[in-house]
Order: sequence, then structure tokens, then C-alpha cells
Amino acid sequence: MTTAPTVSTSRSRGNCRGGPDTAAGIAGRCRDRGPGHERGAVTAEFAVALPAVLLLLALLLAGAATGITQLRLEEAARAGARALARGEDPGAVEGIVRRLAGASATGAVAADGEWFDVTVTDRTGGPLGSAIPWTLTARASTRSESAVALQLPGQSASLPEAAG
Repeated sequence: MTTAPTVSTSRSRGNCRGGPDTAAGIAGRCRDRGPGHERGAVTAEFAVALPAVLLLLALLLAGAATGITQLRLEEAARAGARALARGEDPGAVEGIVRRLAGASATGAVAADGEWFDVTVTDRTGGPLGSAIPWTLTARASTRSESAVALQLPGQSASLPEAAG
């Protein structure tokens, strides 16, 4: 007598203990091993990539803050040089530079005959400004428009020679 193979009416689910009709299968601990078996992988990849994205964003913001600071320094140096050319004293020029470039900026005035140089320096600003040791500098030169060249402390007065 030969026996016919028996066919189970319950489907086996791989490594699950018990079939879908058992308590483990009904509770959801026994799932198919199909396309959905990688649930949570996107979350894990996002958690790994998020610090890199945030670092890139912080560096972009620091670069933008540095660019804005450099533009402010250049404008302050040009305004200081224009003020010197009109005959303003170095104290007034320092005030103009600080007003345009910010309180942390420093300005230096140098004279060479009838030519004036204004140099403005400051550190980069923004949220990462203290962490990034970038010192920015802007320089502007101009020729004096007044008849008498500016006398800076430590220099002797120089008068332009009369043509004649």
C-alpha cells in the first residue's frame, strides 16, 4: 500500500517558528521575506548622511558670512580713503571705518607723500567665525585732493612744491 503525500493547508513562512495560524504568526513576528524586509534601511542611511549634510550647510553659511564681511571691509576701506582724500583727520577716518565695517574691525592709515592707504582688517563673522581663524583684509589707496598732505603722527609735514 502506497500512501499519497500529504499537502499542508498552512503556508510555511521561512524561518518563522510556526505557521501564520500560530500565535507568533498572528502577532506579526513572522513576516514575509520579500521587498519589505529592508524596512528601516532608509532611516539608517539618512541618520548616517545627516551629519555630512549639516557640515556642508555650516561650511556654506560660513563662506557666505566671510564673503559678506569681505565686502563690508572693502567698502569701509574705500570710504576711509575718500575721507582722507577730502582732508579728514585719521580719527574721523577710524570712525567711518568702524561704522561701516563693524566694531570689531580695525583700520590703519598710512601716508606716502600725497598718497594715502587705508587698510581694514577683521575676523570672519557668522556662527562659525570663532572656530575658523580667517583674518580678512581690505586696502584702498587714494591721492590727496587738498593742497597740504596729511600729517600723520610720527611723520613730518610735507608740502607740495609750488610750480613756477
